[in-house]
Amino acid sequence: MSTLQLIKRLRELNIKFIDPTILASILGTGNKNSIYKTINRLFKNGVIRKIYKGKFVLEDSDVNDFEIANYIVNPSYISLESALSFYGILPQFPYSITSITVDRSKNIDKYEYTTISKKLFWGYQKNKNFLIATPEKALADYLYLASKKLRTQDISEWDLSVINKDNFKEICSKITFEPFKKLIKKLKI
Repeated sequence: MSTLQLIKRLRELNIKFIDPTILASILGTGNKNSIYKTINRLFKNGVIRKIYKGKFVLEDSDVNDFEIANYIVNPSYISLESALSFYGILPQFPYSITSITVDRSKNIDKYEYTTISKKLFWGYQKNKNFLIATPEKALADYLYLASKKLRTQDISEWDLSVINKDNFKEICSKITFEPFKKLIKKLKI
């Protein structure tokens, strides 16, 4: 398949992100050498740009940082400071795009991934083309990490008016970590 035919096919399929597995599926081949040569050709021609090891985005795709964060580490969802800022709870936008994952914690450029137990990997929704915690779950994720001394506990300047108290209490009731429960009682949210 020529580069132009491949670009046309990618657009027909509305594919924004490319990796060897996706490309193998489109090309209908398992030949790794062929796949990597095609990726290299697309990269050299400015069709794709590298965002992480073996992961690329089509250069003319309309993608945002939250979509890229979800793609780099899968499964993951936007949470913590990024989600809290997105909902207007946190007064400033953080430099890093913060996500929750069941994978190991890592920082990749401006993307920060924090590990959480599989039992707590829920409470997110699809917003346009990315997964993001609900306001209540983002707050619970943040406070859960604060109870583990991985975040600060000072939320005094936050605007919690968008938090649905009933939903937040329901989420908190599912988190059995004792230091978390004590923190929630102390903060009186």
